[in-house]
Amino acid sequence: MAFDFDTPPDRRHSDSIKWQRYAHRDVLPMWVADMDFAAPPAVREALQARLDHGVFGYAHVSTALREAIVEGIARDHDWQIEPDWLVFLPGVVQGFNLACRLAGEPGDGVLTFPPIYPPMLLAPDNHQRRLVRSELVLKGGRWEYDWDGLDALLATQSARLLMLCNPHNPVGRVWTREELTRLAWHAEKHDWLICSDDIHCGLVIDSAQPYLPIAALDEAIAQRSITLMAPSKTWNIPALGCAFAVIPNAHLRKQYLASARGLIPDVNVLGLVACEAAYRDGGPWREALLAYLQSNARALLAGVNALPGLSMTQVEATYLAWLDCRGLGLTDPQRHFERHGLGLSDGRDFGLNGFLRLNFGCSRALLDEALQRLATAVRAV
Repeated sequence: MAFDFDTPPDRRHSDSIKWQRYAHRDVLPMWVADMDFAAPPAVREALQARLDHGVFGYAHVSTALREAIVEGIARDHDWQIEPDWLVFLPGVVQGFNLACRLAGEPGDGVLTFPPIYPPMLLAPDNHQRRLVRSELVLKGGRWEYDWDGLDALLATQSARLLMLCNPHNPVGRVWTREELTRLAWHAEKHDWLICSDDIHCGLVIDSAQPYLPIAALDEAIAQRSITLMAPSKTWNIPALGCAFAVIPNAHLRKQYLASARGLIPDVNVLGLVACEAAYRDGGPWREALLAYLQSNARALLAGVNALPGLSMTQVEATYLAWLDCRGLGLTDPQRHFERHGLGLSDGRDFGLNGFLRLNFGCSRALLDEALQRLATAVRAV
């Protein structure tokens, strides 16, 4: 089946947060992580059928939905999970905030690896925990963990929670088995709870870097892990608000559910419907999307790295590019590129100044225009 990613719906006059930020301005919005593409036909058809039912009372999570997720994760990621491991949430942000609540006591540390998704930097303080930062490092054109720096950090600072992002937003890495195993060794040594935000796991565009959840390493790691997933990024349905935690440990799962009680709302019925349709019938659309994103990523990599003072590493997963602007000598790169017609995410929000994040989940025509504007902005420095 053919899917058209070249002519996405016009969002300029819609309720889109992404596009409304620059309403009435000649600025291409390539910041927040939603794609411009319409949701898969299978998802839209399932939603329409549910709308035609006409009644929207309280809904429970069906056995069919749990089975669709279990089958989809086995099919797409070669990870065998059980239906009762699933805890449904309105979003992964709530998911890792709940993990922070469970991790030790007020004042205890939460370890994470900037640059990283901004809400992960804020979550520890939301729950009177202490953020412990181990910065990623750029080596040989690839972002990596700073293992020596981590060892030195852990000699002076303690943590109760290891908070991961895999695939990593914004640097686009898919962590290898060796990297995850090394983190898991630390988790066992220091008795950490692990919470891994794996929301982009369905968007691996480099086949040489297969996704592996840290919980799939072995049973011992699974028993201390909370893995957060959602159909929202892969099938572009973030506003439908359906995510889930995979928690193999029954006691931990009970604690997690108790911490959510009275604070986290149930997932809305349309989110549940869309989630099931995405995992059960969204495979062909996803495969076509990945091919399109691969093409966009190649074009962007070549275009950016041809510009003096600007560079990016290869994107292994996500539809997000992490642009290194330090060679341009700008004090505020986000503002500079915005003045030249590109609305990008500021690296400071992710914990690293001098960088910008660019969303290439868009039509090729819009990406080509963005590359032209990038070149114009670089020449204007």
